Amino acid sequence: MKLTGAQVLIECLKEQGVDLIFGYPGGAVLPIYDTLFNTEEITHILTAHEQGAAHAADGYARATGRPGIVLVTSGPGATNTVTGIATAYMDSVPLVVICGQVTGNLLGRDSFQEVDIAGITMPITKHNYIVKDPARLPHVIREAFDIATSGRPGPVVIDIPKDVQTAEIDYQPNDHQEMEWKTRHKWVEQAEFNPENFEKAEELINECSNPVIYAGGGINISGAQKELLEFAMKIKAPVCASLMGMGGFPGDHPYFLGMVGMHGTRYANYAVSQRHCLIAIGARFSDRVISKAETFAKNARIIHIDIDPAEISKNITAHIPLCGDVKSMLVELTERVNERTENGWNEQIQKWKEDYPLKYKGRSSLNPQYVIEKLYELTEGKAIITTEVGQNQMWAAQYYKYSEPRSFITSGGLGTMGFGLGAAIGAAMGKPDRKVVNIAGDGSFKMNSTELATVSKYKVPIIQLVLNNHTLGMVRQWQDLFFQGRFSQTTLGPDVDFLKLADAYGIKNYRITNNEQAEEILREAIALNEPVLVECDISRDEKVYPMVAPGSDIDDLID
Repeated sequence: MKLTGAQVLIECLKEQGVDLIFGYPGGAVLPIYDTLFNTEEITHILTAHEQGAAHAADGYARATGRPGIVLVTSGPGATNTVTGIATAYMDSVPLVVICGQVTGNLLGRDSFQEVDIAGITMPITKHNYIVKDPARLPHVIREAFDIATSGRPGPVVIDIPKDVQTAEIDYQPNDHQEMEWKTRHKWVEQAEFNPENFEKAEELINECSNPVIYAGGGINISGAQKELLEFAMKIKAPVCASLMGMGGFPGDHPYFLGMVGMHGTRYANYAVSQRHCLIAIGARFSDRVISKAETFAKNARIIHIDIDPAEISKNITAHIPLCGDVKSMLVELTERVNERTENGWNEQIQKWKEDYPLKYKGRSSLNPQYVIEKLYELTEGKAIITTEVGQNQMWAAQYYKYSEPRSFITSGGLGTMGFGLGAAIGAAMGKPDRKVVNIAGDGSFKMNSTELATVSKYKVPIIQLVLNNHTLGMVRQWQDLFFQGRFSQTTLGPDVDFLKLADAYGIKNYRITNNEQAEEILREAIALNEPVLVECDISRDEKVYPMVAPGSDIDDLID
């Protein structure tokens, strides 16, 4: 059948099961938006800013496991998504970002709102396209979804000139051709079963008396939570997690050690430093985990399981690499290894947990750690938590126990301030049956607080929890600890009344100023099925501990 390019795009999105798009219209995408006008199967969410659309699609993807879709115009509309695309790329999140573009005859002429978005995003996408041949549009859309969601997921950008959107195309529903990218990109074939290394891993695990599992974001992406639990229980191994791995193992399980690395628990860092066998699963050994690379796990044999061959031995040398989907790998490994009983290693872990619990000093009238503990208690650990970046993010990782996959949504690799509110919108729309809370610092919140307009417009029932210390808390912490207290440009002051800002958007709001108020106000906010902003007035001297100083070993902690 003959359809316009814009109509073909929408039909292909329907083929892929898309029912939700986050975007912002403009001249170069008018044909697509005109087609959307009469499309009942797809809901379009108009965000306040294109960056907010990218973060919302990201939050939707992380919460649901389905690709998030972004639709924006050319030029500044496209460039406004770049931070969101990079955020998704660093954390392996499947996005399909569709950008309008000037007509083909105007390309390369510095035309109005023309920008080479394919060139700009090449380093931060899994793949990108500029569609110049209208006949290829259906195949490009289908291939983009396959790339975004297969293997290690990631964002894909499709740049569609306006004349391609209006051109007549011969469209055949579900006419799936061979995905050419799989022959173009030979690295896909590298992720395959390796029987020799499985035998080596089996032998090492069976012989080792003190194994530790280091779980990364790949556990959540692969949906391998059940398999990880079965594996850990069979070999009686404690499990620590990267920031992205939170929720991949039950947060209240006796074998769980919490987060590892710069702001990890003391017992997680001790366990990783003193074991003979480290089993890294779907983790990339980021600098925030390993700190001083040359001394990290120096006496350990490392088994590294990951779907991306580029990650294996990139930062830390793997003695036994296993490349492939971590869920399948865990099933195979669990069948192979011997079941063991608890031993002195498990006793040592328990002693460390008793001796070095997470703690904070009640030196202020309102402790952010206490607020998050109360939030966990009142939501019974069932909320989806999104965060901004900085102290708020680390407290959320430390003091809320994540017992379900895809329940902790945060910007790990890029560390994007302003991420959380958009992500909360997307998560709430993807999981309308779950309570969603965005834990923010005042600095991060102000970066994209315009998305309160989206929250208000669509009555998104999220709780915006602002931990307000009137400063850029994490940067100030570093200045205090490592720059002799020279607080250069980190003091924000009471420059915004967040409650009045919430009032401006018609959003119910509260302020908590001491620990005694926390439970009552949080309980009331949680009970409401409407947008809420809760400001928590905390001390600027609150710090995130434990902490590994830059360049130190991970078992050398400040607290």
